[in-house]
Amino acid sequence: MASMRAAIFIEPNRIVLGEKPIPEVGPLDALIRITTTTICGTDVHILKGEYPVASGLTIGHEPVGIIEKLGSAVEGFAEGQRVIAGAITPSGTSNACLCGCHSQDGAGTKHGFKPMGGWRFGNTIDGAQAEYLLVPDAMANLAPIPDGLTDEQVLMCPDIMSTGFSGAESGAVKIGDTVAVFAQGPIGLCATAGAKLMGATTIIAVESVPARMEIARKMGADHVVDFTQGDVVEQIMALTDGRGVDVAIEALGRQETFEAGLRVLRPGGTLSSLGVYSSDLTIPLGAFSAGLGDNKIITTLCPGGKERMRRLMAAIESGRLDTRPLVTHRFKLDRIEEAYDLFAHQRDGVLKVAITP
Repeated sequence: MASMRAAIFIEPNRIVLGEKPIPEVGPLDALIRITTTTICGTDVHILKGEYPVASGLTIGHEPVGIIEKLGSAVEGFAEGQRVIAGAITPSGTSNACLCGCHSQDGAGTKHGFKPMGGWRFGNTIDGAQAEYLLVPDAMANLAPIPDGLTDEQVLMCPDIMSTGFSGAESGAVKIGDTVAVFAQGPIGLCATAGAKLMGATTIIAVESVPARMEIARKMGADHVVDFTQGDVVEQIMALTDGRGVDVAIEALGRQETFEAGLRVLRPGGTLSSLGVYSSDLTIPLGAFSAGLGDNKIITTLCPGGKERMRRLMAAIESGRLDTRPLVTHRFKLDRIEEAYDLFAHQRDGVLKVAITP
């Protein structure tokens, strides 16, 4: 059986480059040859043992590639076609999908519902940090890449861009809104861009790293608050003349930023949480207005499926957004362990790394 190289989770703090068989293609599947992928912050949670996955699993959920082989029942696609697939790969037929919540696709009635069930790559099935990737339910999940767009232009679509945009969408940002985005990592930067596209007229980014502060302004931030230079809540309230923000987007996954997001909301405002949390959260009484502030707290797992991917690529193709500055480092798959070390320790100004087999 032909084999391929893949980044394999062995145990906490150990992801290694190894060999695996190239997957067999079922009737509804597609095998894509990966041309570019990347490492996500969630992969680092897996590496550290903060999010459990099975030993032996191939990691990664941000694939860009070329269709190598199509299942016998797959229609509407051709071998040799450039495609992406979202980090979330809904079947389109589950109860969650039919209720309109594709990201919570679940594991089916036999196994019961699993939160985040729509996230399969690098979670419940082998992922994208490999030479080949098997895409399930291909007709629901493959999205052709428009001619003229490079791999790196669409590399953020499967997860980072989709997640960041969904923070603004779930928060129901409206024209004229004031929005605070806590943390300007790749997801926070895309949340900043998404808030601008949705009509926010005052966007306050929270960040302390100068390079990220600069990119945040390019992505649409009107103000950048440095949390190392004073109380971030006081700074944001001063910028809003004490009114607070309509929407706060939490893009880091920590108690401090979650709580600060609550404290800067206007009455009736929304906290849109995108962070992946590795410990219990607490909601302070004052920050929550004792439950009487008409505030909303909403969480979002990035939408997936081919239509979501088409829309995101349309935003890039239109020139309304350029995510290429988010790719700061490039590695061959042979150096994936080195790439993980760099990304996990956030050295050398890293935002995202492009991995090419």
